[in-house]
Amino acid sequence: MQDEPKSSDDRPRNKRHLLLRIDSWIDSTVWNLGFRLGEIWEEITIFFRRFRVRGWKRIGFELAGEAMTLGTAGFVLLLALAQPAFEETHEDWRNRGDFAVTFLDRYGSVIGHRGIIHEDSVPIDELPDHLIKAVLATEDRRFFDHFGIDFFGLARAMSENAKAGGVVQGGSTLTQQLAKNLFLTNERSIERKIKEAFLSLWLEANLSKKEILSLYLDRAYMGGGTFGAAAAAQFYFGKNITEVNLAESAMLAGLFKAPAKYAPHVNLPAARARANEVLSNLVQSGLMTEGQVIAARRNPATVVDRADAKAPDYFLDWAFDEVQRLAQAGKFHEHSVVVRTTVDTGLQQAAESAMESSLREYGDSFKVKQGALVMIENGGAVRAMVGGRDYGESQFNRAAKALRQPGSSFKLYTYSAAMENGFKPESTISDAPITWNGWSPQNYGRSYKGKVTLLSAMAQSLNTVPVRLAKEYLGTDVIVNTAKAFGIETPLRKDKTIPLGTSEVTVLDQATGYAVMPAGGMQSRRHGIEQVLGYGGDVLYDFNRDEPPAKRVLSEQATSSMNRILTQIPVIGTARKAALDGGIVTGGKTGTSQSYRDAWFIGFTGNYTTAVWFGNDDFTSMNNMTGGSLPAATFKTVMDYAHQGIELRAIPGIDNPLPTGNHKGNAVAKKNEGPETGLQALIRPRSLSAESTRLLRQIAGKLKEAGRLGPATAKVADKTTTGSVAEVTPVSSKNP
Repeated sequence: MQDEPKSSDDRPRNKRHLLLRIDSWIDSTVWNLGFRLGEIWEEITIFFRRFRVRGWKRIGFELAGEAMTLGTAGFVLLLALAQPAFEETHEDWRNRGDFAVTFLDRYGSVIGHRGIIHEDSVPIDELPDHLIKAVLATEDRRFFDHFGIDFFGLARAMSENAKAGGVVQGGSTLTQQLAKNLFLTNERSIERKIKEAFLSLWLEANLSKKEILSLYLDRAYMGGGTFGAAAAAQFYFGKNITEVNLAESAMLAGLFKAPAKYAPHVNLPAARARANEVLSNLVQSGLMTEGQVIAARRNPATVVDRADAKAPDYFLDWAFDEVQRLAQAGKFHEHSVVVRTTVDTGLQQAAESAMESSLREYGDSFKVKQGALVMIENGGAVRAMVGGRDYGESQFNRAAKALRQPGSSFKLYTYSAAMENGFKPESTISDAPITWNGWSPQNYGRSYKGKVTLLSAMAQSLNTVPVRLAKEYLGTDVIVNTAKAFGIETPLRKDKTIPLGTSEVTVLDQATGYAVMPAGGMQSRRHGIEQVLGYGGDVLYDFNRDEPPAKRVLSEQATSSMNRILTQIPVIGTARKAALDGGIVTGGKTGTSQSYRDAWFIGFTGNYTTAVWFGNDDFTSMNNMTGGSLPAATFKTVMDYAHQGIELRAIPGIDNPLPTGNHKGNAVAKKNEGPETGLQALIRPRSLSAESTRLLRQIAGKLKEAGRLGPATAKVADKTTTGSVAEVTPVSSKNP
């Protein structure tokens, strides 16, 4: 009997049965899986109940668990913060200093050396054993036992500091100090310490202990403008590093902690006392016995007399960076060169003295510890640079590298943009409350003047006026582009607060920008290097020959208007302490950042532009210091000195007549007013008149234009002249 054919109604029914079976299987499987997982979890829970801590012990376990959680999160955070530091390791950091450079001042006198060829440095195995022991006993006794961070040494240092009630012992390892010297600055911040810790671990992982020790001895600043133990041995003792005795080694080892404080050419008694501490460290660490060091105690090291040697180290560091930048740009290719710089040693010493005197006399009352200064002559030559109070204590150049808020001194670019767009000093604008996207800036005195001229608004440093100019007439892009055209190289933010100077700049940038005004609206062409010479006498680079001419960045009309405003600020505005003696017309602007963290004055005459900044490295607030107080007074001190015995130049667009006659400066103007006090008493007046200075410059120009002496000419010159020609000896790669 044949089966009956299935009807079409059976197929959907079978399909539904199949789907039901699948659904049933999924439900049962998931339920069984969940049930089984529940059983497993219950078994795990029952197992771990055996280890459950009860009572007071539970508190410790809970705290340990939280510490592990927070520690892991903290480690991830620290690693993220250290990423910018690790980027430094991707560069060719070993050969950053493969230049050997002899620097000359603007008049041709040798002022210092920079650079070192590492392949020619003294190998660590050839250094005296007592020098290595002295360094390790003083700087890092557990150097060969730790992995970059010495937790035992850190605990010991904290204990000693707690007992002494202050910092008497540091916890940084030798590797950490090397990481700071190679990659970081002396900035005192938590971020820098984090980077230092991670970089020390990186150094330990990538270099041997010998390599780390060799680099440390080769790169550390040793005072007197010297870097590395080999250079210090030559500078202080006049001998090769391999020839130093135990007493000299102890003195060198004592320099790593505070090279300026213990530099023997500056303070020999302090250096000998420090060397005696190093000898005690050798005995206490067990590296030497008292009998081995007794001779060095009785016969301390003597040094070569270099009391008058003082190099403009901050300027030289910046100039060395400029040499490398020019070489990388293909301006020249030799690495052993002589560089004629723009620095004027007289102006440099005056700037350093004024800065130190200001900080020593008023630092405590204003709660300020650091300052920086840059002076640029009309034409762009940097004549002086002060990057901090003490180069030995901190080699971080605050003039060229520190990013600080310029405050109202940034208004130069806002008002210049306004003048370029049709405004005049007499143009009126409302000084009244203003709100821009929820931001409501206020004036310093929290009061408003109503309708004011732009000249009055700039002179009184009103805040609402530049903000109104930016919001209603200019826009932030125009202001930022104006600042960049003036020479600001630091990247600037374009937010609404930029007219009030909230975007950080450097002191060097501000001096460059303001130097546009005495240049008549042309680029200031800031530079620190006039020529780069080979040791054969060939001119490898010449600024006037190899650099493009200045371009106009501000129209003559706008420049004239701005100079009319800026020259009134020392007369009726916030910078009356900056007015120079003798009736010399001066322009400039004060600046004070939020919470008194930064105080500025940047000013100019027809001859020089000078930017002065005061503040603290840790960004703590000063005691109500404004740009019109100590910065303006320091500016006056330096500029009064700079304008003695020189031919005064007019500021473009200013009708005020220049002082007549031979201007002799502050010292002559006040000769009948009794002895000078304060900052002015620190700087000696110049002895040359304007006529003498002009004659010497003419002679220098003729000599510069004269051709080089050939062999035959040189022989004739030898027979007909009684003078001698000073030669520049190439710097040894072992004595940078």
